[in-house]
Amino acid sequence: MAIHELKPNIYYVGAKDYDRQLFDELIPLPDGTTYNSYLVIGSKKTALVDTVDGTKFYELVANIKKTPCKKIDYLVSNHAEQDHSESLVKLLDIYPDAKVVTNAKGKEHLMVHLHIPEDRFIAKNDGEELSLGDKTLVFIEAPWVHWPETMFTLAKEDKIIFTCDFFGTHLSQSQPFVTDEAKTYESAKRYYAEIMMPFRKLIVRHLKKLENYDFDMIAPSHGPIHQKPDIIINAYKDWISDNVKNEVIIPYVSMHHSVKEMVEYFTTALIERGIVVKPFNLTVTDIGELAMALVDAATLVVGTPAVLTGAHPTVVSAVYLANAIRPKTKFATIIGSYGWKCQLPDQLVDMLTRIRPELIDPVIVRGKVTEEGLTKLDELANKIQAKHKELGILK
Repeated sequence: MAIHELKPNIYYVGAKDYDRQLFDELIPLPDGTTYNSYLVIGSKKTALVDTVDGTKFYELVANIKKTPCKKIDYLVSNHAEQDHSESLVKLLDIYPDAKVVTNAKGKEHLMVHLHIPEDRFIAKNDGEELSLGDKTLVFIEAPWVHWPETMFTLAKEDKIIFTCDFFGTHLSQSQPFVTDEAKTYESAKRYYAEIMMPFRKLIVRHLKKLENYDFDMIAPSHGPIHQKPDIIINAYKDWISDNVKNEVIIPYVSMHHSVKEMVEYFTTALIERGIVVKPFNLTVTDIGELAMALVDAATLVVGTPAVLTGAHPTVVSAVYLANAIRPKTKFATIIGSYGWKCQLPDQLVDMLTRIRPELIDPVIVRGKVTEEGLTKLDELANKIQAKHKELGILK
């Protein structure tokens, strides 16, 4: 793989993974991913900021050899998760005098997850610096974006901030920098939804903290590098705000067409009332697309048949996901169909403990939907329309 000099004596030496299709055995990767690693060569010392997934270790080593680097003195770990840290162990063998630079929690995690000996660490506190000669690294603690030990590293003189997962994208491309702003925005929103959204309230604090530092380039650990920091920062400010859009998200499963008929009718009813609707058939849906849709939608409507009196297992999984990633959804309800007995509302409502939306009365019918059931769907559409108008997102 090619290396790229981002600024004088600062190199991208990471690896592209065009073929990876699944992350954490959960998240689909339609555009692959990258494992970004950055070599900072000072006049006296050299530091490598983050490493790569263990499967790409050979590429990292080959890329380092293409630079003027003779020796690595410091291995900076912004985040202990293995896709960024797994290569540390082998690098410590190659560079026996090198020290791992991280914070106290990062040290703890790396000792647990990778069994790195304690004497190989230098633990830095928030705001402390490390001199490389003519370059200085500043360490900025940023817990819970998205692990408790996360930190950023600022190359002070060169004004590059290495933010690890924060501001990242699962987007593999040959160029090191953002080239397609629309594509990068979509990928970044998806990444935020899947990984960062549970920590929305904490991100507010981190963005405020970054205002104290001077940088003109953001170099994350996944995806392209941002040469226009304001674009991604402003996107994050929008996503983490409490503002929602005039949108209804409908994840659903239909076993014998009844729920599908309800969803189709209800979708039309909402559109006729001026509301944007995004239905997701969960049997074929990319969960990343669903997560991204939830970022700023005002209302969640879950559609499900009854399976042994409870919700369809695929719906349960989707509701569990929605609850886990904690979107800023304001309202929620359920539409569904059952055969002989139904406990759908109680089961699904009890799963939304982390979102706590305002619950609107559900529409649950027995068997195939009747005219009475369609009337109830119209009434539900009216209620959602009224709620959106109260928020001022629908005129």
